[in-house]
Amino acid sequence: MPHAFALYDTDALRALERRAAQAHGDDFELMLRAGQAAWRHVLEHWPQAQRLLVACGPGNNGGDGYVLARHALAAGRDVRVVRLGAHAPRSALARRACADYERAGGRVDAFEGSLPDADVLVDALFGIGLARALGEESAALVEALNAASAPILALDVPSGIDADRGSTAGVAVRAARTLQLIAPHRGLATGAALDHVGASDLATLDLEPSVLDGVAPAALALPAAMLGDWLHPRPRDSHKGDNGHVLCIGGGPGGGGAVMLCAQAALRAGAGLVSVATLREHVAALLALQPEAMVHAVDHMQPPAALLQRASVVAIGPGLGQDGWGNTLLDAALAAGKPLLLDADALNLLATQPRALAAGTILTPHPGEAARLLGIDAAQVQADRYAAAQALAQRHGCVVVLKGAGTIVAAPQRTPFVIAAGNPGMAVGGMGDLLSGVIAALRAQRFDALDAAACGALLHAVAGDDAAVDGARGMLPTDLLPHLRRRANPPT
Repeated sequence: MPHAFALYDTDALRALERRAAQAHGDDFELMLRAGQAAWRHVLEHWPQAQRLLVACGPGNNGGDGYVLARHALAAGRDVRVVRLGAHAPRSALARRACADYERAGGRVDAFEGSLPDADVLVDALFGIGLARALGEESAALVEALNAASAPILALDVPSGIDADRGSTAGVAVRAARTLQLIAPHRGLATGAALDHVGASDLATLDLEPSVLDGVAPAALALPAAMLGDWLHPRPRDSHKGDNGHVLCIGGGPGGGGAVMLCAQAALRAGAGLVSVATLREHVAALLALQPEAMVHAVDHMQPPAALLQRASVVAIGPGLGQDGWGNTLLDAALAAGKPLLLDADALNLLATQPRALAAGTILTPHPGEAARLLGIDAAQVQADRYAAAQALAQRHGCVVVLKGAGTIVAAPQRTPFVIAAGNPGMAVGGMGDLLSGVIAALRAQRFDALDAAACGALLHAVAGDDAAVDGARGMLPTDLLPHLRRRANPPT
């Protein structure tokens, strides 16, 4: 997958730092490069800035800030450095960087509750090492940074964000830009971190690419360009049977729209045939809405055996409900031996009555559904989305698509994917039903389960970004349908 890019956890980044320092024979060289790269970043994005305020922490992230401040001072800028109370730099490298800055005429002030005016603020407080809530004094400094009117540049990681998990245990810097150092951090690609990093860039510090050799990534980010790696033009002589038959099961009382969104997405994502099994009361309306779908009434307690037999993939859950009808249909779907996708109420039923799932089954929970399946609360899921997705994948032996900001796709013994697309406009009822149809359609087109889930989640997110061009607020799932068709046929 040539367009996927690797993301690393803190342990890997520490190993990379050690490798790079050994290669250059001088630990301080990396700090000098990091500070210089940060100064170049300021010049690139805020060339007119004359007043800089740099908040330096006690560790090496603070050392990077001192190097930046020295470069800014040499360039004639008005530079102020603030640090936490009377705490001198803790690491030997940071002390050296601070001494160099002070010898150049720089001034270091203790933070006393307020900050002077500045054109650009630099967060060089904690970097990748922080995995806990900020202390009282640190939190006060971060709140002061956030309250200032000037943009914030975060060095490596916005302080207060967990670089591994993407969560925050309390207050965290809200940066306009984040400059990651050496390699990208997996935590900045998902969850709460996405509201804190702003625009993200990477400074490799001119290290040789070989420094990454043998260091396994903790996740792989999938950008829009990846769609072309999966979705290729069809043969001229292809027919509908080549592209699979998706059966969408759902639409209990009040849920007819959910199952139809699933069916519409399956059609727009290229399934050759799409059937819907739903309550009789929904049939006429669904046929009027989408005549290309084959809509069938399924009476209470009577499994649709013939429909299941003809299907090549079954997507069950959108609008299903959790009554006896829904339970009976879920049992029938599980017994059919077909490639299966479980969403929405199918997942809620699975949480209340665990069932064995075949390998290759795809689960598509949102954080609340994931929490019910794991027996925890949604806040715990969001605190470590990677761990939650991996735990579900291991527990059920399935592919898991954990929806949300920075959707994660996990499978047993596989490096997880994180979707580098999507937007807040997609936070509306029905978007998950659409995603189920997209993934099921790709599964029907002979994608394996992991590729169908990863490609489908990316296709859905990119179509959402296309639809959001007209405004994220008020966006509807049906707004994605024309974009799904276009994005499912990327230019060759």
